[in-house]
Amino acid sequence: MSSDFNKINEESLENVTGGVRRTVHNDSVNYANVRCGAGLKYEVEYKVYNGTEVYTTGRVKYADGYDWYELDDGCWIAGSLIGY
Repeated sequence: MSSDFNKINEESLENVTGGVRRTVHNDSVNYANVRCGAGLKYEVEYKVYNGTEVYTTGRVKYADGYDWYELDDGCWIAGSLIGY
């Protein structure tokens, strides 16, 4: 991954708004799970591989220790897995 990739963190959350393109990056494996709801209890709808761009809607929910960001298709991804 490019060295200019920035993870979303507490300081950058104010920059996360609707309709914004984000890049997926998971340090553990080469993909991120996208879920049908905001939280780990929801089923995985699909996987998105590192480097893939996704679009956020601006809706954010906190669950299971993560901020979850709604994607433009109505699914959710953990904020720790997307950057800008």
